[in-house]
Amino acid sequence: MPTLDPRPLTGEPVSLDLLNTRWMQDGVRQDLLTGPEGLRIWLESNGLDRRFPADTAALEHLLLAREALLSAIDSPGDTAGIERVNALLDHGRIRATLTAEGPGEEVEFGDPTWGAAWTAARDYLDLLRAAPDRIRSCAHEACILHFFDTSRNGTRRWCSMSACGNRAKASRHYAKTHAP
Repeated sequence: MPTLDPRPLTGEPVSLDLLNTRWMQDGVRQDLLTGPEGLRIWLESNGLDRRFPADTAALEHLLLAREALLSAIDSPGDTAGIERVNALLDHGRIRATLTAEGPGEEVEFGDPTWGAAWTAARDYLDLLRAAPDRIRSCAHEACILHFFDTSRNGTRRWCSMSACGNRAKASRHYAKTHAP
């Protein structure tokens, strides 16, 4: 039976979902990836549990990927972040194939414990190709979550309107009604 994912925001693309394995709750930073059990929950939440192991080595690699992606997203164009993401991508490759259905691709890893980390890095490249300006951090000052803005007009500011968006609105309302 799957274990419940405790994170407040799930379902983002894999690269951003990896960043969202850290979140704030009542002013305290939480981290899903403190051990193999948290890795198993994350893999399960992203449909990767049958493809990649949930062991200590895979966890170490995924933590490296989380830091590399955070660096690349928070400081786009920074050479260190770019190099860290490229180092992750060195652990896998895509091999072109021909199948009965036509052209295909197959991902290969020298060491399968790098699979989830590589997949997250590769997903980040896909987001950059699709719409780099829609990779966002939540606008709430106390939130550390990330999301891919799929709104029609591309103006989403909050990880969740029901959480951070409402807190910001309530805070503005309080400031207006209690101003000297």
